[in-house]
Amino acid sequence: MNTHTWRFGLAAMATLALACQPDNRPLGPLSASRSGVPFAEGLSSPGWQETARTLVMQAKQNPVAANRTYALVSVAQYLAVQQAEAAADVGGRALLETDRGAVAGASAAVLSALFPAAMDALEQRVAAEADAGPGQPHPDFIAGEVVGRTAAAGIVARGQVDGYNTPFTGTVPVGPGLWLSSAKPPAPLVANGQLPGVTPWFLTSPGQFLPPPPPVFGSPEYLTALAEIRQLSDTRTAEQTRIALFWAQGAGTITTGGYWNVIATDIINQHDMSEREATHVYALLNAAMFDAAIGCWTVKLTYWYIRPSQADHGITLIPAIGLPNHPSYPSGHSCASSAAAEVLTGFFPDERDRLDAMVIEAGLSRMYAGIHYRFDIEAGQTLGRSVARFAIAADALGNSVLTPQ
Repeated sequence: MNTHTWRFGLAAMATLALACQPDNRPLGPLSASRSGVPFAEGLSSPGWQETARTLVMQAKQNPVAANRTYALVSVAQYLAVQQAEAAADVGGRALLETDRGAVAGASAAVLSALFPAAMDALEQRVAAEADAGPGQPHPDFIAGEVVGRTAAAGIVARGQVDGYNTPFTGTVPVGPGLWLSSAKPPAPLVANGQLPGVTPWFLTSPGQFLPPPPPVFGSPEYLTALAEIRQLSDTRTAEQTRIALFWAQGAGTITTGGYWNVIATDIINQHDMSEREATHVYALLNAAMFDAAIGCWTVKLTYWYIRPSQADHGITLIPAIGLPNHPSYPSGHSCASSAAAEVLTGFFPDERDRLDAMVIEAGLSRMYAGIHYRFDIEAGQTLGRSVARFAIAADALGNSVLTPQ
């Protein structure tokens, strides 16, 4: 049996259960720990994260679908590394190879399930990584790969029953101040309308952080907020247009979630981090962002709030961005971005100012585009941070979805 065929045989191990000691270390600034192995001989997870972003872009996944992909891959990577390290109990070169194999096996298995057409290329990449060093394939890489595929099997099984692929079957309420769907069959009536029924990673319920209702339609507070968006629309500058386009990150891009993963990778690369530490960052980051989306859409489908340009037809949109086909309150960009920034600040507190500035710009970008009110942005930021803090606290207890069972 050749190596390529053997690896496909490992994919059939999808029914094996996970077994590992938990990682009980609390979230905080991460220490440098590579057991004497040079950083340049490096981490496997950032490269596989880049592969995930490439596949998301090629498949033209919408931002929420992309967030789900990033979470599934990242959680599988982190569980795989924890389990592989517990099983191996080694250091130095053996630890490096164990971790690299675990990440490669987990990443290839999850991405193959999500993007079957890429399976051959993904398996070829695993084989290339196994053969990358002298005397390869290293036996510890192979052992780690087996563990990684086993860990991934549990995540793939979770994704098959998480409810994401269950279509929205509700009705859209009609009345003054309520959002209007622009869907044309076969497009869904509400983009991502199934999210309130999707299994979260950390949240105890989809409406756990439900904010108060937005301003009453037609009230002075509402009219002031609407006038602000009309003013921005009437006087939109080239710089505001650039910011709006930069943050749009729709289908066919790496998406907003992918951009926050790029930021995470850049920061990780500035630190001498172990594979376990890096995969911890990615897993908590992406699981929190996806839970923020679940919470965000639960609010959207609770209040069904009208978009600014639906209330004032004089508000012009940016054609390349258009009008998202889901209610206005709160902003999905702000939910995801604030959750991402909160998680990354927990790991890298010195980055707080830069990350907070990015959250502010991401929110303003949607106002510049004419598609959100200021109160949409503020509610989204509050919700995203609340979700992230809850996820951080759950993870710190050492008995969460990020802990192998």
